[in-house]
Amino acid sequence: MYRPVPAAAGPAASGPGVADGSAVLGKRAEPDFEAFARASMHRLLRTAVFLVDDRHIAEDLVQVSLERTARHWRRIGHDNPEAYARKVLVNLAIDRSRKLRRGRDTPIGDATDLDLLGSGRDALAPPGDADASGDLAAGLAALPARQRAVVVLRYWCDLDEREIAHTLGISVGSVKTHASRALKALHGRLTSTSEVPR
Repeated sequence: MYRPVPAAAGPAASGPGVADGSAVLGKRAEPDFEAFARASMHRLLRTAVFLVDDRHIAEDLVQVSLERTARHWRRIGHDNPEAYARKVLVNLAIDRSRKLRRGRDTPIGDATDLDLLGSGRDALAPPGDADASGDLAAGLAALPARQRAVVVLRYWCDLDEREIAHTLGISVGSVKTHASRALKALHGRLTSTSEVPR
């Protein structure tokens, strides 16, 4: 008897089954999908970390991406499932960025969390740590979602402009424009922070 796997109410768990993709489908997992999930999990996770700059959120997005890929496995399983999962992942990251910009995600915590959030400091950074604004990760995080997606897909996933355009659902010209603006912003950010005052 077929029983659908209930959707998670909260953030994805990070226990057994998550890393190998078996938690996505439960007992009805197809062996092909399980092999795909195991083989592509780390690439998708690293891509997601570059897209959202947060490991925990990246894990959640990868799990949702694999879940949606699993739902359509019979249709896409023999074509290019990693491209499909990556497209879902990028769209989830862009949607998340839009929601954050609109203020729909309100952080929950105590007063010290709000102080850290207001100061712009990373909660995990040591107190005496220098500002990491010249870091590439910080530069990527400062880019708009589409520009960041284009840079990650081009230089991390090694996709060409046509594949990026297909993944993002935009024209090749738009990919070139986003890439040019993103690289200009990254170059400006990285060179301005590396200059030493005399």
